[in-house]
Amino acid sequence: MAHVLLRHRDVLDINKLEVYKKNGGFDAFKKAVTKMQPAEVTDVVKNSNLRGRGGAGFPTGMKWSFIDNKNWPHYVVANADESEPGTFKDREIMESNPFQFLEGLALASYAVGATVAYVYLRGEFWQVAAFLDEKIAEMEKAGYLGDNLFGKDYSLKIFTHLGAGAYICGEETALLESLEGKRGQPRVRPPFPPSFGLYGKPTIINNVETFTNVPMILANGADWYKSMGTLDSAGVKIFSLSGRVRKPGNYELPFGTTFRQLIYEHGGGIQEGRPVKAIMAAGASSSIIVVDDKVLDTPMDYATVRTIGADLGSASVIVLDDTVDMDWVVNKTIHFFKHESCGKCTPCREGNYWMKNLTTRIHSGEGSKADVDLLLNVAKQMQGKCLCALGEFSTMAVVTGIERFPQDFKKVVKA
Repeated sequence: MAHVLLRHRDVLDINKLEVYKKNGGFDAFKKAVTKMQPAEVTDVVKNSNLRGRGGAGFPTGMKWSFIDNKNWPHYVVANADESEPGTFKDREIMESNPFQFLEGLALASYAVGATVAYVYLRGEFWQVAAFLDEKIAEMEKAGYLGDNLFGKDYSLKIFTHLGAGAYICGEETALLESLEGKRGQPRVRPPFPPSFGLYGKPTIINNVETFTNVPMILANGADWYKSMGTLDSAGVKIFSLSGRVRKPGNYELPFGTTFRQLIYEHGGGIQEGRPVKAIMAAGASSSIIVVDDKVLDTPMDYATVRTIGADLGSASVIVLDDTVDMDWVVNKTIHFFKHESCGKCTPCREGNYWMKNLTTRIHSGEGSKADVDLLLNVAKQMQGKCLCALGEFSTMAVVTGIERFPQDFKKVVKA
């Protein structure tokens, strides 16, 4: 099947403007601006059942329809922070199929009446930002950005903005604070960005993969998109596969593909032919899934993955075999979240500090069963009390690791 998002794997040099145009590039944007009302674009996206690819899986068209039309101007922001360990799909899109992403961003901007859009990139993506700046300049020169586009009364500018390499800025309100030049810390919600976003104005935020779907949906129709995937999760998804597999990488597959197909057909199976012990389906912020045949044959979509005690999230699938102990996994994830906590709310700031101390002690062999019990207690006390999702995410591996793999912790603690 031809790729919908990773089209550079089918079309050589699609990151060049002339090649992208020859392959239908900007036809959808021109059609939208010259022949469609903004609300019609939103309706097509809504009817396609496209869900946000950043992790939450919220219906994209519905989010766009929440934009406050009594308050102007409007903004659109692409979340290109991509700081989740195990996630590397958006970078491939931006580097290899940039125009499709930028066209999707332009279509979203037209749909919600925004004349300015931003691409917010993590600080380490400075080379990607420079590359996108070149592509944006090419679009301006070719008449796809600027004033009175296609002879109509619609204008659009796109700018890139580099963060300072903070995981927390992947959270949409912390991203907005950073974009405004402030410390990257989450806002209290409500109000939500579609009513109070960038500079206090209505703002739509989606991630890179989400926007990249939009030109193909406008070009081929909502029914075409719904013909792929499942009833719950339409279309295709890029699964970032890593861990103990033979062929890690990005795999664009329809929703409903099973873990077994991803790991064994596409990922080449497990190194040294070892058995799969656990899966983290959404990167470091995942619940750890105990793997058996039922799990391996579970279709990967937002609803079905919840039935096995996890969330699909951004589909950053980390595979762990029987050589990996969960006390090591928990120690690694907590060190990451402690480092990345912004410190604004007490449960996350203090909870991650104490969880780091406890996991370090346990993993080094100096811990006791009481330390494991305390670690679990601290994690559960944090749940549901943090200002944003980072604090909640930090507890996922801890709680599921201890509860689902107690034998791994018994091995390392003192009697």
